[in-house]
Amino acid sequence: MNRMRLFYGPLNMFGAKVQIAAFEKGLDFDVVMVPFDMDRLYEPKHPEVLRINPKRQVPVLIHGDLEIFDSTQICEYFEHLKSEPALWPADPAARARARLIEHKSDEVYFPDIIRLMSLQDRLGDAPAVAALTAGGRFHAEMERQIDGRDYLAGDFSFADIAFFMAQLFGERMGARLTADHPNLIAWRARMTQRPAVRRVVGPMVAYLISVGRPIPHFLADLAGERPAASA
Repeated sequence: MNRMRLFYGPLNMFGAKVQIAAFEKGLDFDVVMVPFDMDRLYEPKHPEVLRINPKRQVPVLIHGDLEIFDSTQICEYFEHLKSEPALWPADPAARARARLIEHKSDEVYFPDIIRLMSLQDRLGDAPAVAALTAGGRFHAEMERQIDGRDYLAGDFSFADIAFFMAQLFGERMGARLTADHPNLIAWRARMTQRPAVRRVVGPMVAYLISVGRPIPHFLADLAGERPAASA
């Protein structure tokens, strides 16, 4: 089958999830960087993204005659395409918990982070306070979840990839981990040392620096990492 092509942008959280999963599995793929800048964001839209995804968003994956979108669906495809190393737990209950964490990271936690993106100059206003409070509740939930574990669902999984990337953006937007989250801070340090994470997050850090944006303190040692153009 033809080499995979992943359509992605330099600060796309969901595309980063997909890249990390692909690197963890040792899959071969090329990255197609879509138009993006800090003022116009993802305009103009890449024609292949418009053709394949009715939501007009990256990531989009093309593999031979397969064309799919949505980070969770792409990661599920990877799991079937190459079963080892497994990125879902084998135990049914553990797998269900991991799937729930992955889903909640994307669909419960991250929408509040997106809300904060347009409120950076008004973090004291009620909508921003509500989003920060919701993020704090999720941090507390994940702090309890990981107590006594190295990873959120036991073994390393898609759940860890999803929440790590969502929380990275949360940290940038003001939803930060604190001294109340020692388990999560230790987990985040473990995640940051994974080679697949470094290959993907390093170029994101470099991009933020190139456009004069601050980077989270826990990513300072990633400045200068080479872009993850392909695997």
